[in-house]
Amino acid sequence: MRFLTIVSLAASALAASRTTPPSGSIVVAKSGGDYTTVSEAIAALDTDTTETQTIFIEEGTYEEQVYIPELAGALIIYGQTEDDTTYSSNTVTITYDLSLDSVSDDDESATLRNWAAKTSIYNINIANTYGEGAQALALSAYNTEQGYYACQFLGFQDTVLAETGYQVYGTCYIEGAIDFVFGQTGNAWFDSCTIGVLTYSEGTITAQGRPSSTDEGYYVFNECTVEAAADEDVTEGTYYLGRPWTEYARVVFQNTYLSDVINSAGWIEWSSSEPNTEDVLFGEYDNSGAGSEGTRASFATKLTAAVGITDILGSSYEDWVDTSYIS
Repeated sequence: MRFLTIVSLAASALAASRTTPPSGSIVVAKSGGDYTTVSEAIAALDTDTTETQTIFIEEGTYEEQVYIPELAGALIIYGQTEDDTTYSSNTVTITYDLSLDSVSDDDESATLRNWAAKTSIYNINIANTYGEGAQALALSAYNTEQGYYACQFLGFQDTVLAETGYQVYGTCYIEGAIDFVFGQTGNAWFDSCTIGVLTYSEGTITAQGRPSSTDEGYYVFNECTVEAAADEDVTEGTYYLGRPWTEYARVVFQNTYLSDVINSAGWIEWSSSEPNTEDVLFGEYDNSGAGSEGTRASFATKLTAAVGITDILGSSYEDWVDTSYIS
């Protein structure tokens, strides 16, 4: 498990600490809080109120699987930190060890299963430590207007499931090796994130699976960095930006630094027997770094302009997105 660095912000132009709970918060702490586990705090929420509810988690490692059910109102979860602009200062980790081998579907393997709309989560590390061998999610995000800010998501295969609705990941760190950002009808905007890849023979960052040409489902990585995870010896050219779970997959990397871990083809078929490339949009715009160079796959698209955030999250995104965490 590794916890790395980048910059981001909760509500102002300068870094700030968040070491005490906001007024009215439910407090989770190893000792001295309202509850000693995150799951107990979630269970204490009022599922019918339309008022915003807040949970503050004090420093510590919480070894549990957390399920957030649908709520009538908004939910904010803060992790204690000395610097809310960066995931490198996070002091709260939620970790679990579970894979698809032990449950009925991908969602049930996730360390954090978030089924609530209008949720904002800050400065928390979320890890699935199962490792190689099966799908094992850190996050399963199954609703709309979900925001994750200065968080870390650590896994190996299928780390983040951005499944439905509008989602934003601002100044986060996401780590894995196989299809580790995936989902179907979710429109997800990844902004100023670091994508860390693990040592592996041939890896893929995304596996987007839009069911049809009329469905939602679109991932954009904007002003991100793609590189080997810390202390990992990743061979040059062993990773691809994505492969199409379905033939209608849509993924764009733009204004992003791609290190030499990315293969010159950029993108790869789903499999030799089922390429799924006929109707994909695998786009790139104004990327840099050694991994942005070379002859791209025939089904890739060189865009003439960047995709706008409103194209992914809608024109009213500022009503729910913490814009201080995005570029």
